[in-house]
Amino acid sequence: MSAVINEVAVEVNYDDLIPNNVDLSNDAQLKKALERWQPKYVEWWNEAGPEDAKDLEVYLRTAVGVDPKGWAKFGHVKMPDYRWGILLAPKEEGRTIPFGKHKGEPVWQEVPGEYRALLRRLIVIQGDTEPASVEQQRALSATAPSLYDMRNLFQINVEEGRHLWAMVYLLVKYFGRDGREEAEMLLERRSADEDKPRILGAFNEETGDWLTFFMFTYFTDRDGKMQLESLAQSGFDPLARSCRFMLTEEAHHMFVGETGIGRVIQRTCEAMTEAGITDPNDVEAVRALGVIDLPTLQKKMNFHVSVTSDLFGAEVSTNGAAAFIAGIKGRYNETKIDDDHQLNNDTYPVLRVIDGAIVEVAESAHNAINSRLLDDYHKDAIGGLKRWNKSIQKAGFDFEFKLPFKGFSRKVGVFAEDFITPDGQVVTEEAWNAQKDEWLCTESDDAFIKSLMVPCKEVGKYAGWIAEPRVGVDGQPLDYEYVKLH
Repeated sequence: MSAVINEVAVEVNYDDLIPNNVDLSNDAQLKKALERWQPKYVEWWNEAGPEDAKDLEVYLRTAVGVDPKGWAKFGHVKMPDYRWGILLAPKEEGRTIPFGKHKGEPVWQEVPGEYRALLRRLIVIQGDTEPASVEQQRALSATAPSLYDMRNLFQINVEEGRHLWAMVYLLVKYFGRDGREEAEMLLERRSADEDKPRILGAFNEETGDWLTFFMFTYFTDRDGKMQLESLAQSGFDPLARSCRFMLTEEAHHMFVGETGIGRVIQRTCEAMTEAGITDPNDVEAVRALGVIDLPTLQKKMNFHVSVTSDLFGAEVSTNGAAAFIAGIKGRYNETKIDDDHQLNNDTYPVLRVIDGAIVEVAESAHNAINSRLLDDYHKDAIGGLKRWNKSIQKAGFDFEFKLPFKGFSRKVGVFAEDFITPDGQVVTEEAWNAQKDEWLCTESDDAFIKSLMVPCKEVGKYAGWIAEPRVGVDGQPLDYEYVKLH
């Protein structure tokens, strides 16, 4: 059934309490279960979502279809009135499982019994990250550097909420009582809660300032991109279709991160040029200008890359192997890889520390699925650094951001017990601790960053530590009222 929103025909049914394109109105049992969960979701949003936002009118995009050319509409919406819904990418007729031992078989429309527990666990972990990031970012609007940035924060928040809905739909529709219980628990856990923390460590870290937010959306949301793209290859078709549409929204989150960091760098370079500072490593002089020095930005990158790398799990993993062999979770860009997509006799090089040196070990390609995805992540993440470095060079400064070695400051995986510098040198614990303040932010670094977090709520104005964006949202001018504060 089509609905009409502002006289535009769309694929999503907005007549239902829960907007959807999965024909929810003709599945009474599922509809009832989700409508029972919906007020609990709203309660969670009001309790753990953005603070002091319920009366704001925010220029948000709302998904009204799944056609990439015209899938969303923009308009001012009060946050509690935002319509979260269930959207799946279109079904591909004749689609077959693209990898693993079931390669070439028709994709599953129902959960295969032998993979039930594995599938449920993957969906729960993915689902748990979505509300966690909303909780981490709930207080940021109070220190937004502009209404443009506040709007982007809220856009990400509502879309992470919709991604939670996507996973809950799968749990409730396909996993019976177990799925309904898991859906309840997704609302009961809280980021950094001592008793009921979020499942993955990075989602229990504090996001207490806007630089951290930009780093999170560039580096940690990129993990989301990698995981979603791998799940979008799944032989379980409803999961694949859910993730394909989620990727459409995820791209904006990484855009906010990359351009946010780029604008911080731009403003710092502008301030140094205006003040006649030629040495970007003169931290005190740069900070005296009220901007964030480049070495501190590097420290922030080091932290977020290492924490995000832990999200990929153990580089050598029988669970990762099981998901690939079963046809549940593929590799990044699986269908573009030139091999047999089964890997029964293949190996993959995994780096380890052996006798104090980093060496390459050939592991079973099945067991090294996580390692390959982590390598793909690092290759993907370096693109932003290249663009940031180009802007620094254009401004005339001798400074270059570098992606830390993947074994730096790890708590999970093959490097968890090792002490490795950002440039990939194995050192002693004592040597590492003696230098860690050069690589990671100290309390005083964080205190300085937070001291700059003074809100700027005047239309078209921006805080002094960040440059204005190059273009507005949806073709709007930079001085557009992206958030009506009332």
